[in-house]
Amino acid sequence: MARHRPSRPYHHGNLRRAVLDAALDVIADQGPGAVSLRDLARRAGVSHAAPAHHFGDRAGLLTAVAAEGNGLLAESLEAAADLADLGVRYVRFALAHPAYFQVMYQPHLLHADAPELAAARDRVDRTLRAAIAALPEAERGGPDPESARLAAWSAAHGFATLALSGSLDPALAGHDDPAEVFRALTPLMFNPVPR
Repeated sequence: MARHRPSRPYHHGNLRRAVLDAALDVIADQGPGAVSLRDLARRAGVSHAAPAHHFGDRAGLLTAVAAEGNGLLAESLEAAADLADLGVRYVRFALAHPAYFQVMYQPHLLHADAPELAAARDRVDRTLRAAIAALPEAERGGPDPESARLAAWSAAHGFATLALSGSLDPALAGHDDPAEVFRALTPLMFNPVPR
């Protein structure tokens, strides 16, 4: 799923974008721990100080990746028809953008107080809260929308994480699209089996 681009020196244009793209390639191939500003500068063919000018430090770069990822996720989720579709879109995002997904939920790697990250995360959260609020109280499992929000996010995030790690492979046998398997499971989320 990694985007493989030939490594070529940066000549002109948007250095910030070039460094972000290179970082996403490194994350997809080796994980966020392998990201270094010096290596990204080498890949872009610029001085080692150039990426620091745009991002400050490694955490600043990863924060920019997380903010961009949350923005892309929010854009997808905002087009969801309902809570089930929102969950399916979350899983699809994770599967289509594993490098973003690896960074977005690792606060120890990020500048958590960065305004652009907070704004992007807020868009995602508002969309989820709106989908929960649209559910009848009986469907969301009671009067507590915060518990319902946490349950929905946990279910989609957990499923996406299991799918990305290959842990669901036996359960997905014969199914081409893990997101559609998640869609089939969504009625279990807020409609518990009667005791």
